[in-house]
Amino acid sequence: MPPEDSLELFPAASAPDFDPRAPLADRMRPRVLDEVVGQRHLVGPGGPLRALAEAGELPSLVLWGPPGCGKTTLARLLATGAELHLEALSAVMAGVKEIRASVAQARRQRAAGRRTALLLDEIHRLNRAQQDALLPHVEEGIVTLIGATTENPSFEVNAPLLSRCRVYTLERLDEDCLAALVERAAADSERGLGGVALAEEVPAAIAHAADGDARRALGLLEAASALQRATGEGALSLDTLQEAAGRRMLVHDRDREEHYNVVSAFIKSLRASDPDAALYWGARLLEAGDDPLFVCRRMAIFAAEDIGNAAPQALSLALTTWQAVERLGLPEGRIPIGQAITYLACAPKSNAAYLAIDAARAAVQEHGSLPVPLHLRNAPTGLMKRMGYGAGYEYPHDAEDRFVARANLPEELGAMAFYHPTDAGAEASLAERLRDWRARREQGK
Repeated sequence: MPPEDSLELFPAASAPDFDPRAPLADRMRPRVLDEVVGQRHLVGPGGPLRALAEAGELPSLVLWGPPGCGKTTLARLLATGAELHLEALSAVMAGVKEIRASVAQARRQRAAGRRTALLLDEIHRLNRAQQDALLPHVEEGIVTLIGATTENPSFEVNAPLLSRCRVYTLERLDEDCLAALVERAAADSERGLGGVALAEEVPAAIAHAADGDARRALGLLEAASALQRATGEGALSLDTLQEAAGRRMLVHDRDREEHYNVVSAFIKSLRASDPDAALYWGARLLEAGDDPLFVCRRMAIFAAEDIGNAAPQALSLALTTWQAVERLGLPEGRIPIGQAITYLACAPKSNAAYLAIDAARAAVQEHGSLPVPLHLRNAPTGLMKRMGYGAGYEYPHDAEDRFVARANLPEELGAMAFYHPTDAGAEASLAERLRDWRARREQGK
C-alpha cells in the first residue's frame, strides 16, 4: 500500500477512475508514484521527478525511454501531482490545428487561474513547422510541455524547443520489475485479474518475453488468463502462456542457468565441428532474446581460442561479423552470424595459441621479472651502448634467410617452448618452420 503522503499527493478518485472493460494495461496504470514500476532513479526517494511533483513546480520536460517503460503514465502523474490541467495529444495524429486548440484551452484555464500541462506523446513525430508553432506558447508559459519519446531528443526535437525543456532518461524495465508487475496484476481484485493463480515459472517467462515493455507483459498475461478461463485450467501454466502467445516461450534467462547451458552447447558444438548443432544453439540464443553482440563476442573468443593459426582468417571473420551486426541489427544481422557460425564450425581447430599464451603467463608468474638479454635491449644513449645494451644484435632482415639463430629468452628459461603448433590447417606449415628454427637455435646457427 502506498504511503499516506503519496496518496495525498496523487489522490485517487472515490469512484473507479478506469473502464473495467479496458485492456489490463490501461486498468493497471499507476495512480500514485509509489505504484510506478522501475525508474527509481527518477521517482524513488530523493529522485528529481518526485521532488518536482512534491514541490508542485513542474517545468517543461522531455521523458525519453524505450517503449512500455512508463513515459506517458509518469507524465500524467506528474501533471496531476502539480495540480495542472492536462491536455494530451499524440504527435502521430495531431497537427498544428490540434496544437492550437489545446493552447486555446490552456489560455482559458489560465484565465481561470489554472496552469496547463500539454502532454505530447511521441513528440519526435512532430515536424519542424509543428514544433515551431508550439515554441512561443512554451516560452510564454501558456503551457508546460511534457514530451514523451522513444527517440533521442537531441536529434528529433528542435534545438530551441529542447533548450526550454529538461530531459529525463527512463530506463528499460528489467525482468524482475516486470515479473513483480505481472504478479501484482494477477492478484489485484480491483483493477487486475482478481486473484488468478500463476504457475511458478510464468511471471519470469512473461517478463522475459516482454523485453522491457510493461504494456506487452500485461497484454500477454491478459490473453493467457482469458485462455485459462476458457479451458478451466487451475493455475496459469507455461503451456497455456505459450499457446496464448502464439509461439513457444523459450525457457531461457539471460543471466541464469539455462542461458549458460545454451551458451555452453553453442561453443561446444562449434568446437566439435558440428555446424548444424552450432546453428541450432546460436538460433536458440537469438530467439530467446540474447543480445546478438554477445553471440558475436563469443564467436570472436572462440576463433582465437579454438581455431587460432589453423585458420588465422577466422578471427578476422568473427570481428567483421561483430561489426556488421552492430551496423545492421536484427533481423538482418542473423545472416552474417549464420555465415560466421558455419565457417567457425567447419574450420580446422587448434588451441595451441591459447595454450601458448597461458604457458607463457605461467612462466612469468613462476620466474618473475627476469632481465632482458643485453642484445635485445634498447640503446638510445651512449652510456647504454657502453654498458652493452643492444650489443651483438643481428637484424633478421639482413640475414640470408631472414633468420638469426640466437636465443631471445632470458638465460634462466633456457630453450623453454610455449607454442606447440598442431598439424591442422595452416598451422601445419607453421609447425614445420618452427621445428627447423628451434633446432637451429639449439645448435646456435
